[in-house]
Amino acid sequence: MFNESGNVDPLVHEVTATFGPSTRYWELVVVDDASTDDTWAKILSAQAANPQVRGLRHARNQGQSAAIWTGIEGTTAPLLCTLDGDLQNDPADLLPMLGLLDSVDFVCGHRVNRRDSWVRKFSSRMARSARQTALGYDFADTGCALRAFKRTCLAGVFPFNGLHRFLPILVAGNGSKTREIPVNHRPRVAGVSKYGVWNRLGRGIFDLVGVAWYQRRRLNPVPVEDSRQRQRL
Repeated sequence: MFNESGNVDPLVHEVTATFGPSTRYWELVVVDDASTDDTWAKILSAQAANPQVRGLRHARNQGQSAAIWTGIEGTTAPLLCTLDGDLQNDPADLLPMLGLLDSVDFVCGHRVNRRDSWVRKFSSRMARSARQTALGYDFADTGCALRAFKRTCLAGVFPFNGLHRFLPILVAGNGSKTREIPVNHRPRVAGVSKYGVWNRLGRGIFDLVGVAWYQRRRLNPVPVEDSRQRQRL
């Protein structure tokens, strides 16, 4: 979250309503990306009221990719979910996504009815075409933050500014089984978007070139025969 004061309590309420009846242990890690409003105070208040809420705060603003990685590193859970803090993602979609992890490693959402401006939707379509051409993977909506995945599928994935847009492609590239499913998308009711077309265009092209280079040069696991143990690793 970055300056999402009005969304802290509703997000905690919705996630708790979604996972509260579950018999499995769960934890909500809320990352404050050095907000300048009272987002952090709201997170601390929610943590005090609910032991399953945990707040992490960046000392300086680092962006969405850094916040996601901080959340991933801040827990040892074998199963992970991510979602935006602006309430446009619906936490209720996470339970069916987790259920699919019996057959795949990584499930990502596809916002089929996006509640965004036509400019943002058009730019996303252009980005999809560019990713397919440069990377050879056709995910409909890598910009959707709603995901559920096994920690093991992060093997070989490293943090960088822009990671959140390429995570499905990177885990598919290491051999993980992925699946994309339609999810709900809601209009923003509090706070303001931190993204626009122009603050994503240049960086998106730069990141695309870097990920394309990495995908072509990455070393993937191969079967190895150990002469001492006489077994396949």
